[in-house]
Amino acid sequence: MTTLSQLQPQPLWQWFEQICAIPHPSKHEQALSSFIQDWAKEKQLKVVEDKVGNLIIQKPATPGMEDRKVVVIQAHIDMVPQKNADKNHDFLTDPIQPVIDGEWVKASGTTLGADNGIGMASALAILGADDIKHGPLEVLLTIDEEAGMTGAFGLEAGMLEADILINTDSEQEGEIYMGCAGGVDAQITLPMVWQAPEPTNPTFTLSLSGLKGGHSGVNIHLGRGNANKLLARFLFNHEEELALELTNFTGGSLRNAIPREASVSFMIPTENVDRLQQLIQDFQALVREELAIADPDMVLTLEEVPAATQVMSEETQQTLIELLHACPNGVTRMSDEIEGVTETSLNVGVISTEAESVNILCLIRSLLDSGRQEVETVLNAITNLAGADIEFSGAYPGWKPDSTSPVMAIVKETYEAIYHKEPTIMVIHAGLECGLFKKPYPDMDMVSIGPTIRFPHSPDEKVLIETVDQYWKLLLAVLERIPTKD
Repeated sequence: MTTLSQLQPQPLWQWFEQICAIPHPSKHEQALSSFIQDWAKEKQLKVVEDKVGNLIIQKPATPGMEDRKVVVIQAHIDMVPQKNADKNHDFLTDPIQPVIDGEWVKASGTTLGADNGIGMASALAILGADDIKHGPLEVLLTIDEEAGMTGAFGLEAGMLEADILINTDSEQEGEIYMGCAGGVDAQITLPMVWQAPEPTNPTFTLSLSGLKGGHSGVNIHLGRGNANKLLARFLFNHEEELALELTNFTGGSLRNAIPREASVSFMIPTENVDRLQQLIQDFQALVREELAIADPDMVLTLEEVPAATQVMSEETQQTLIELLHACPNGVTRMSDEIEGVTETSLNVGVISTEAESVNILCLIRSLLDSGRQEVETVLNAITNLAGADIEFSGAYPGWKPDSTSPVMAIVKETYEAIYHKEPTIMVIHAGLECGLFKKPYPDMDMVSIGPTIRFPHSPDEKVLIETVDQYWKLLLAVLERIPTKD
């Protein structure tokens, strides 16, 4: 056991330490799910795994609270698997290694999984406690939230009895969330035509690293560098001058994470290598100056590699570079209604080069359906001009804000009573599952709270220890204040 188990609240941190010990990246949650099910059965709690793999665990009310409305505490089981390039870690087999760093808990070279492991740990700690007052309680743990919201899409009506849902997936203590953005995936496919290379030219790989990355909803407004877009910019400006012949473009790993790293491989005439090295130095200095505040540590590395056997055709290469350079990225529009909140954004998340095509995976987010649709039409227009194909999939609705929500009022009043200050009522640009839950449960009253988590979806992810205790106290106090059934 690490020193996490000594932190307060101890039951929550003990559970989080256990969660870290069992690998659970998106689409590979079964080991953790099975562990939780076995534990629930040992505690004689009713546990059900639904058709898609979500877990619903029920716990009776504590004595004297039987007449309260049923509450479901909700979290997702999966975590985002991101690591630094120099970190040797297999997310399918290796445990996360949490460490205490001053006021924060982070991981050693990988994402921590506080998103949404802290929320999951709080729910399980409450299920296991004998000294916490609450009415009839359910815990809903969904699968695959980070890679497609499969669990939320698959949740069926009739599985839950709750009147109220408390989502634990927001990431700022002192803020109560009552709405979130919707989103849709966009996959652009550019057909590939290969040709024979000039056999005497050397082959190099240019790698871009050192960016902060982060959550494409929570951090998109911070102006951080996108590795895919930066490499495309370099190629657009210099590939003709250098007579580059591309063999590969790879960047990013998740549609909902701002890409921190990307690489491009190419053949180049020997006489242009010195010029290439100078242009790399100049571009690195330029980007570091431009992003001196938001993302100052970008690094370009050039390495000679074994000779390529094929290169992209001139037309394919030019189209790919121009398509990537022209593709919008980042904040499209800020909200007029909610100060400081992003309304619409686009993240050019993943680029992969295959035998038949280059694939570009983006995630569009918007508080408004019309905003999302406008970005879709822009991407349609760009791909039409490029002669590429585009497919939109996995669209999920936003969670429409309800300023009259009774549970939001309870959380707000409870927070004020505990901390003697007003919380901020917010709408988040990231996607929460609440919007999807509204389809099978349209009358369910929902709210989202959580501790302060910084840089989720990146190896810099960390959670502020003090706020975990604050979140825990708020959650327990809210459970005590749930009203009686009508």
